[in-house]
Amino acid sequence: MLNWLAKLLLTSTAIAPVLITYAWVAYQASEDLQAVILLVACIVLIITCILVLRYAKKHLERASFSATTVEAADRENMGFLLLYLLPLFTAQFDALNWQVWVPAIGIFAAVVATGYSYHFNPLLGLMGWHFYKVGTEEGVTYVLITKKQLRRATGAIKVGQLTEYIVLDVGDD
Repeated sequence: MLNWLAKLLLTSTAIAPVLITYAWVAYQASEDLQAVILLVACIVLIITCILVLRYAKKHLERASFSATTVEAADRENMGFLLLYLLPLFTAQFDALNWQVWVPAIGIFAAVVATGYSYHFNPLLGLMGWHFYKVGTEEGVTYVLITKKQLRRATGAIKVGQLTEYIVLDVGDD
């Protein structure tokens, strides 16, 4: 189990798609240096996400996992994306208050990394991963991250436990 570190890394990588938009706005405002910094940060976050997933698939202990209930948990992705992008529609790049944004993003990441709150990562969605709320016979609900399209609870799959309530499909893609 990777625990809080995995959650922190996967949560922080969720802002990678937003950085592309901020970079575009910075470029349009002739803030070329900021645009490049934002693009580099985006690339670093994408690489971090890929490396965390590869590490997890390779090093996590594999266990058989059977779900009794399955519910899509990434339906809210458009709402999250609009929430992330809303400031771009209301202010110019140079008018954004970065002294507020940077600590707010840090606090959000810390809260998600140390709690049991569900988080959605649009970067994983862009990479073809899906989030499902899955229930077990014991009555425990997990978030399953997989590239498979689940339509019903059937059969066992091989998973690695990322955190206490998040499991990652580590079987062949």
